[in-house]
Amino acid sequence: MIAIIDYDAGNLTSVARALGFLGQKYVITRRKEEILAADRVIFPGVGAAASAMESLNRYGLDLVLKRVLDSGRPLLGICLGTQIITGFSEEGHIPCLNLIPGRVKAFSREMRDEAGKALKIPHMGWNQVRVTQAHPVLADIGEEDAFYFVHGYYPEPADPAHVLAETDYGITFASAMGFGNLVATQFHPEKSGRPGLRLLDNFCRWEGKP
Repeated sequence: MIAIIDYDAGNLTSVARALGFLGQKYVITRRKEEILAADRVIFPGVGAAASAMESLNRYGLDLVLKRVLDSGRPLLGICLGTQIITGFSEEGHIPCLNLIPGRVKAFSREMRDEAGKALKIPHMGWNQVRVTQAHPVLADIGEEDAFYFVHGYYPEPADPAHVLAETDYGITFASAMGFGNLVATQFHPEKSGRPGLRLLDNFCRWEGKP
């Protein structure tokens, strides 16, 4: 059973639909006992970091996520769920979960593409993901594969060894991170067609070891 954490941050239905397509059993829940009993946990989210952290703290899910990480069970962060596993977010200037040390930074409004044209913020749409470190969850992800992004902030791990993949958009940023039994993607695999389903299928088969 896979637990999809519900902390009022949305984007649950598309994750559930993707898991259903893959034939996986899942539950959308904020109940601590269900999350801690699950074989795997997915921590998705869209929206603002401050309200997300407020909800997590209110429901006691901040401590639950730390227990999941300590348990060794596979844990997948998606989008906002990826950002707030770092230690600090510039969005609202708030401390976060610090499951992977680092911070979340805002894209500069001054960014330009190679032709000198201003880049739109948030970064929205399809972009390539360049795997920089082999990992079971990223197996069979090729350079030609594109994934769907919607974000105005990006994660910056304190330790470069935690970067699993990078994406270029004005700058080069970490689009996937990993540490132990935790993997997190800034993009939305559940909205990324076949490559995204492949990544989710990899996660569903992964035993939590790098």
